[in-house]
Amino acid sequence: MSNLTSFDNEEQDGYIKIDQYNEQSVKQVASYYPAILKSLGEDPEREGLIKTPERVAKALHFLTHGYDIDAANVLRSAMFEEEYSQMVVVKDIEVYSLCEHHMLPFFGKAHIAYIPDGRIVGLSKIPRVVDAFARRLQVQERLTNQIRDCIQETLNPAGVAIVMECKHMCMAMRGVQKQNSVTTTSAFTGAFENDVTRSEFLRLITASLA
Repeated sequence: MSNLTSFDNEEQDGYIKIDQYNEQSVKQVASYYPAILKSLGEDPEREGLIKTPERVAKALHFLTHGYDIDAANVLRSAMFEEEYSQMVVVKDIEVYSLCEHHMLPFFGKAHIAYIPDGRIVGLSKIPRVVDAFARRLQVQERLTNQIRDCIQETLNPAGVAIVMECKHMCMAMRGVQKQNSVTTTSAFTGAFENDVTRSEFLRLITASLA
């Protein structure tokens, strides 16, 4: 059963976000939190915490709603025949995810390129693929590979490249407590395994158009 029914956007005099959840799942997750709060030394019955279990349950469902998204279908919904064979780069894609080891956030940017081989994809679908995999319990290394593989296997381009740069709260808030550290991961297929092509991609994602 899906934990998340839908996250719909509706525009009426501006931007309104409508969140809908599987109420049974929300209640189940929320039911554990009074005991957790109590074990941490808190009073789950005090005013500020009465609704916290439900809020946390809804937040967790939102932060992990990628489990309900088929990333390949996202791409297939906007694939077009086009004889364009140069590099397509989408950079500075915001990434928000949860580390599966401590369930603390990690966040940053992804830079993605592909070289079409007869088909292109609607540009908005690439960030949506990022979200589909990021909104799960993750490690950055797996997340990088999943995005690369989904684009390569679904679109079948001449090559895919991805570089991801993220800050991890499990390093900044606990453990080693290094607030300024950034983790970079990369993955390449096809034409991007060539040094020249890969270097061009890296130059483009670090260049400023200003």
